[in-house]
Amino acid sequence: MNHRAPLLTFEHRRDAVLPPRAYVLRMARHAMLAGAIVLGSLGMGILGYHYFEGLAWLDALLDASMILSGMGPTHIPAATAGKLFASFYALFSGVAFITIVGVLFAPVFHRFLHKFHLELGAGKSQQNK
Repeated sequence: MNHRAPLLTFEHRRDAVLPPRAYVLRMARHAMLAGAIVLGSLGMGILGYHYFEGLAWLDALLDASMILSGMGPTHIPAATAGKLFASFYALFSGVAFITIVGVLFAPVFHRFLHKFHLELGAGKSQQNK
């Protein structure tokens, strides 16, 4: 039986810390996932600004990029549908930003905690002897 682990799994606390090459590959997978979230979020924003507010594709890209990055819109929506979309997209973008940062930093945070736990475990075994 060929059992493959899910794509974004972490080692158990009792396992050794990943070697550097495997850690770099893990970081690359997380960066690709974060990039996919960015592209998907940007695509939603572009389509929304184009269809709900009637912006040209390039202007829709500009507004979606600015909102997603937290800079704010360059165009003030005029249509009711555009205003509603801009409101929901701004809220979505805040959550997307937090998600992207979490996906990017999860391997770093996990490695830090994993090393810290291994060091604590080594200290306990020395005290018990």
